[in-house]
Amino acid sequence: MYHQPHPWNWFVKRPGYMKFMIRELTAAFVAAYLIFLLVLLSRLNEGEEAFVSILDRLAGGPAILLHVLALIAALWHSITWFNLTPKAMPLFIGETRVANPLVAIGMGYLPWVVLTTLVLWGVWT
Repeated sequence: MYHQPHPWNWFVKRPGYMKFMIRELTAAFVAAYLIFLLVLLSRLNEGEEAFVSILDRLAGGPAILLHVLALIAALWHSITWFNLTPKAMPLFIGETRVANPLVAIGMGYLPWVVLTTLVLWGVWT
């Protein structure tokens, strides 16, 4: 069976494909940031001196840019994932399908806001 080869930039032809690829790329950034956090925790386990040395390196502009980019990637990935939830898991009450925005809010945004509020409350109290 003949399989027609695709160019490397096949996803730029349609906006939907482009959004998909950006979301998938943000997952790689989030995974890299989680590895960074694991390294940070391992430095904390090595002792105060090792942890302070890595914190000193994180005080500069490039580190702040890394954190801002990681936050943007995580927000983009989360928002697009929550918007996809109603398509992947449609919710029915009896025979009636619940509207997509209500599913996205109930299964994605509302728990996100509640957990973020609880974490911030725990940090600030």
